[in-house]
Amino acid sequence: MTVPQRAALYLRVSTARQAEHDVSIPDPKRQGEAYCQSRGYRLAETYVEPGASATNDRRPEFQRMIEAGTSKPAPFDVVIVHSFSRFFRDHFELEFYVRKLAKNGVKLVSITQEMGDDPMHVMMRQIMALFDEYQSKENAKHVLRALKENARQGFWNGSLPPIGYRVVAAEQRGAKVKKKLEIDPLYADTVRLIYRLALEGDGTSGPMGAKNITAYLNRQRLFTRDGGRWGIGQVHRILTRATYVGRHEFNKRAKSKELKPVSEVIAVAVPPLIDQATFDAVQAHLRARNPKVTPARVVSGPTLLTGICFCADCGGAMTLRTGKGGRYRYYTCSIKARQGATGCKGRSIPMEKLDNLVAGHIEDRLLQPERLEEVLASVLDRRQERTERRREHIAELNKRAAETDLRLKRLYDAIETGVADLDDPALKERIVGLKAIRGQAQADAERAQAMAESAGQQAITPAMVQKFAMTAQERIRIDGGGYRREHLRALAQRVEVADKEVRIMGSKGDLLRTLAAASGVKSATPGVRSSVLNWRRGGDSNPRYPCRYAAFRVRCVQPLCHLSGRYDASERDWR
Repeated sequence: MTVPQRAALYLRVSTARQAEHDVSIPDPKRQGEAYCQSRGYRLAETYVEPGASATNDRRPEFQRMIEAGTSKPAPFDVVIVHSFSRFFRDHFELEFYVRKLAKNGVKLVSITQEMGDDPMHVMMRQIMALFDEYQSKENAKHVLRALKENARQGFWNGSLPPIGYRVVAAEQRGAKVKKKLEIDPLYADTVRLIYRLALEGDGTSGPMGAKNITAYLNRQRLFTRDGGRWGIGQVHRILTRATYVGRHEFNKRAKSKELKPVSEVIAVAVPPLIDQATFDAVQAHLRARNPKVTPARVVSGPTLLTGICFCADCGGAMTLRTGKGGRYRYYTCSIKARQGATGCKGRSIPMEKLDNLVAGHIEDRLLQPERLEEVLASVLDRRQERTERRREHIAELNKRAAETDLRLKRLYDAIETGVADLDDPALKERIVGLKAIRGQAQADAERAQAMAESAGQQAITPAMVQKFAMTAQERIRIDGGGYRREHLRALAQRVEVADKEVRIMGSKGDLLRTLAAASGVKSATPGVRSSVLNWRRGGDSNPRYPCRYAAFRVRCVQPLCHLSGRYDASERDWR
């Protein structure tokens, strides 16, 4: 009695959508089972590949089948596919795996393209594989062309939207519904929080990197969109994705993950979640914290002025030098230390002396309640503008919900009076659509109102300003680095040491965020900038606004004769 050959049936669909809707699987499966029955094969195993391309071998079920087919003894004698294109759409890979199976006595059989084993049929199979590969590449080219045109018109191409956005129907074109992105109120605040943490920290630290932000989100039980825990890669993608400033980039990378030429990238306009200034500041911060740009010791080292202290003559960094076995510590011009007097005449300043001068200057001249109140006025103005915009948004949502409700009442009146027939499919569809719009508008209005009430609970008072000034003055005097170092760097980001003076410079934006954070403003917390690229050493080349605070000096009896600086509340930087 002849033992029937054992068969394995391999079924594949190209996209996940086909797999979800059970497209292209049942019919080939029936054909495969009928083929086995008609040829006397005993079906030993069925491998179903849901939504995988045949242009590569990164297919779990395919690899499981190959592993079984090359094991000894193999659990089946033939692999049955509907056509060779279901097995592979690359002629080289097709032949590679056909021969790999054949070495173990397993044969590949196509239901619709029956071939023999003689050289003529092998050549025909290879020619068919070449045509399948060509057709696959042509189809991919045409699909990409259509997707690019869809993106040029501002529509979304169907992938999972970035967190903070959701896909909504934009217009109907024939049988197809064109879609666009809109801000998802449920997750938009999470994205904004991530940017605040990156730029300003959580109030107990300086700006955070992706790793610390991830730990913070998971510690606060702020889950991802699918309810999972955050990963470093997810957070970094959010921090670097231009979509959040209203510019989604389509066709940016090839399948190999390599960046495509700028000319092939298509910018799709989407509603911005983050303003451009915040996004640019975060990118600069990420670049500054990059170990390839700024050494780790500058970001997290214990020395108070490491990374922000520079020689006024040559611009070289003032680095730590020690003497007498570490008993004495100095800030010394690194150019002078490496190249001698020919590089820079240089100078060495006792570390404790310079630290105390800089910290004392900021404490005595900048951290004064009357000055802080004047600076915080601009923060309050911006908060008031955001509150007004939020109120306008809530009013617009409520108006949309009310108008939709009125349209529904008119339809109901028409049905009651007999003008319209409730059994009309178009009328039913219209009612369902209006209910959906009303429900969405009401839900969005409720969420926006809740966020407005939450933000309204944060109010800056003179008492808070006074408390901040006292706390900052205390903390900036703590020895041994720690919060003192972070707080000082949030207020001053560059210190230039000359023969007779020390110039302290900083960013007005960082100063405002630091002041507002400790005063209870939710959107700002103390920050530490580890590296700043561009600085103005002199005054403004075109001053248009008067300086609110006059220049001041602190005299001392040390070789550094005085310390000078000023804060300009109307200009970008303070020095």
